[in-house]
Amino acid sequence: MSSLLSPESLAFCAKVMEKSGVSENIYVYGCQDFPPKSSFTCAREEAEIVISGAVGDVLAKTGVDPRDIGVVIVNISTFNPVPSLSAMIVNRFKLREDVLSYNLGGMGCSAGVIAVDLAKRLLQGRRNTYALIMSLESPTSSYYLGDDRSKLLSNCLFRMGGAAILLSNRPSDRLSSKYELKHTVRTHLGADDRAYKCVSQEVDKDGNIGMTISKDLMAIAGEALKANITAVGPLVLPISEQFLFLATLVARKVLKIKGIRAYIPDFKLAFEHFCIHAGGKAVLDEVEKKLSLTKWDMEPSRMTLYKYSNTSSSSLWYELAYAEAKGRIKKGDRIWQIGFGSGFKCASGVWRALRTINPAQEDNPWIDVIDQFPVTL
Repeated sequence: MSSLLSPESLAFCAKVMEKSGVSENIYVYGCQDFPPKSSFTCAREEAEIVISGAVGDVLAKTGVDPRDIGVVIVNISTFNPVPSLSAMIVNRFKLREDVLSYNLGGMGCSAGVIAVDLAKRLLQGRRNTYALIMSLESPTSSYYLGDDRSKLLSNCLFRMGGAAILLSNRPSDRLSSKYELKHTVRTHLGADDRAYKCVSQEVDKDGNIGMTISKDLMAIAGEALKANITAVGPLVLPISEQFLFLATLVARKVLKIKGIRAYIPDFKLAFEHFCIHAGGKAVLDEVEKKLSLTKWDMEPSRMTLYKYSNTSSSSLWYELAYAEAKGRIKKGDRIWQIGFGSGFKCASGVWRALRTINPAQEDNPWIDVIDQFPVTL
């Protein structure tokens, strides 16, 4: 792929990567082929590999019969072939004829939590069934070959990744489940033109399709996060923190008292673990600052970015797997997943651990290398 970019574009990408907080050992599917395969062919192969591996693993681990799955949801941003990827799962694993199948496209990196929210709502209408979620990204399909620097950023940041999640509303599964879903909260700023356009797929002057990332992204992400935590706070925070937040809000907005800063609640009173979408170093720096988190709190997100780069919606599950591999998850612990996505959206998932996770009994992508982390960035 590098031979298809100009020297100037390659130099720009190299400069971005040096400051990205990402390891040099990041894999891009299809780049070993010469002549290069088409982006569509690479993307389909990429999706088949990730889906068959992840879904096969989760079914093997849980012992669930594919015919017992009542809901299947795939979320992926830019690669949406025909038949759909959700249909690929139905075909490969021979799901039943009345399965509710959904394929969420173009929803960005927050779509993993959005898929969980959709699954939760669908399970509320069906009894004793399972919902299978496949969160993945296939950046090969949208690899940009032009010289527009705002579009070259996506080449530097996004990489292949995927995770399969199985949700159940069967009471008998509570004893064997890892986590209980407590809340999902979705915030959408798409009515604002500036937020709507800050991440968008466009054609450049030469006809090359690419993902434009605007300079407004960090400001918009901050606004989305603020709106989302305002909605999450009352659901999870102790009364004392809610009172302080409300009191400062009234003083600033209603009484118009100058000099009073917005009170940011201490979310460490509500959560033991934070899984923040590994969208990039700047995104993680901003969330760390906004929520007053520690290096320990941010470690799963930063190490996921370092080892896997931005795997879009699946990054939240790589981060949770990191915490599991480190032996951090104890029974009763509360986990906050925060995802950001084009549109512009912010979505939160709140979970509670139903049991202590023993790393020795886990098989996740970190197990073989976890002793090497954290690394110094």
